[in-house]
Amino acid sequence: MTPRFAVIGVVASDLAASLAFYRRLGLVFPEGAEDQPHVEAELPGGLVLALDTEETVRSFHSGWRPPAAGGRVGLAFRCGSPAEVDSVYEDLVGAGYHGELKPWDAFWGQRYATVHDPDGNGVDLFAPLAAQ
Repeated sequence: MTPRFAVIGVVASDLAASLAFYRRLGLVFPEGAEDQPHVEAELPGGLVLALDTEETVRSFHSGWRPPAAGGRVGLAFRCGSPAEVDSVYEDLVGAGYHGELKPWDAFWGQRYATVHDPDGNGVDLFAPLAAQ
């Protein structure tokens, strides 16, 4: 059998804050997920976004520590239009999340913006500039 990419895992320092952020982006987590050590949301196409508390990770990897600097993994959410990139960005920044890169028209043909989730992970918002 060939391994198949199936899960994107994020370690959350504050699970409730991370759930609020990703729910604002439309992901569905079970009711009461804030009280769990590990939660998952199924993504289109069958991938899963899994959130684990720091305590959960330390339960099986006692030497784990959060990275001291920014991460190298980013998540990206496709929006339905360039205007939706702008509105989702404004909604998240208005809710108190850090806007890293305001919406702009990227040279590769997309409206693009970046916000940070509660743990500082870059989350990109994008949409094609022209109908594709």
